[in-house]
Amino acid sequence: MHACRAEFWQPVRRQPRLFEAFRDFEIKFIQQARGLKLSLKSAPGDAFVDGRMIRGIRELLFAVLRDLVYTRNDVIDSGRFDLDTGDGVTDAVFHIVRNAGLLHLPADVDLVVCWGGHAIGREEYDYTKLVGYELGLRGLNICTGCGPGAMKGPMKGATIGHAKQRIRRGRYVGITEPGIIAAEAPNPIVNSLVIMPDMEKRLEAFVRVGHGIVVFPGGVGTAEEILYLLGVLLHPDNAQQPLPVIMTGPASSEPYFRHIDEFVGATLGPDAQKRYSIILDEPREVARAMRAGLGDVRDYRTRQGDAYYFNWRLNIDHEFQHHFRASHDAMRDLDLSEGLPPHELAVNLRRVFSGIVSGNVREDTAAMIDEHGPFEISGSKKYMGLLDELLAAFVEQKRMKISAGDYVPCYRVQ
Repeated sequence: MHACRAEFWQPVRRQPRLFEAFRDFEIKFIQQARGLKLSLKSAPGDAFVDGRMIRGIRELLFAVLRDLVYTRNDVIDSGRFDLDTGDGVTDAVFHIVRNAGLLHLPADVDLVVCWGGHAIGREEYDYTKLVGYELGLRGLNICTGCGPGAMKGPMKGATIGHAKQRIRRGRYVGITEPGIIAAEAPNPIVNSLVIMPDMEKRLEAFVRVGHGIVVFPGGVGTAEEILYLLGVLLHPDNAQQPLPVIMTGPASSEPYFRHIDEFVGATLGPDAQKRYSIILDEPREVARAMRAGLGDVRDYRTRQGDAYYFNWRLNIDHEFQHHFRASHDAMRDLDLSEGLPPHELAVNLRRVFSGIVSGNVREDTAAMIDEHGPFEISGSKKYMGLLDELLAAFVEQKRMKISAGDYVPCYRVQ
């Protein structure tokens, strides 16, 4: 198999504590004439009501099996897609989300992607619900990474907004990837789930199927998503692409967004800052601004004759599609020198944060760091100072992974 294709499907990380808690749980596959049947043994009892599996859990379990099988058989092994090219990867992303039923017809411009941390505090979580409620009142649907925290809150709020407006077919879309789905289950509100092959294809799916993006407080992972998005939008071919992006949280989240805004301005420049707005402590204003921005998206796509359900015209450089696997060599070799075009610098800045996320949460990466020491991140003196300051702010705000005691960085900025 070609190297690029081998990277297109990454093995999930194991979770020893989770497996220990359900050591007797077994899942087997029974081949039948018309497909596969799942056989579960010693499954968690809270997945059943009076001996029958909860319908939502059954649907999500089916979605995982569907996407694993489809991606392996129809995408990787079929030879239908040239995964060495940007167009080929985008075509593959389209077919995966279409097979998962994410592309509804007749389509409208109403799907808002919500990003943010999975372990945010109560005040920030409640705020995400308020924003989701205001979005739901305006008939907008929600797409998140499908987990807890800022991925659950907007969906929970939107269900109430939809109920008040008697919207009975609200969409709560979850887009994830194998490493994440192995670590945390989809929240129970998700009613449409797709498992993308890796983080890069997951991020592409967000910006292809979503019509606007709301960013809630998070940590390094949220910063990675922001840098990915800005890198895509800063590509010269995307200069005219309307995509409303709003960063928001309660007033107490101001330091988080201020540090990110300052970092973006000092590294990617003022043009990057123009691609988003920051609205604090105003859920209703966030929803109003998003609704107005979606009108621009609808007008643009109508003029261009482009689909509402999938953004084909968005140019995503192949470097943003190529899967980055964190290692000491890969982190050390990242080009963080001054003079790079902003959209190219954003590629490697995103990879820095991707590597730190991996070092914080992936057990295989943590084992590598235990053996060889922290990742070494080097580049221009200016960028390293800015990066060190931003990461220190995340630690101070307790937005990095905190285990027993103080956070021990998995990186060293040089």
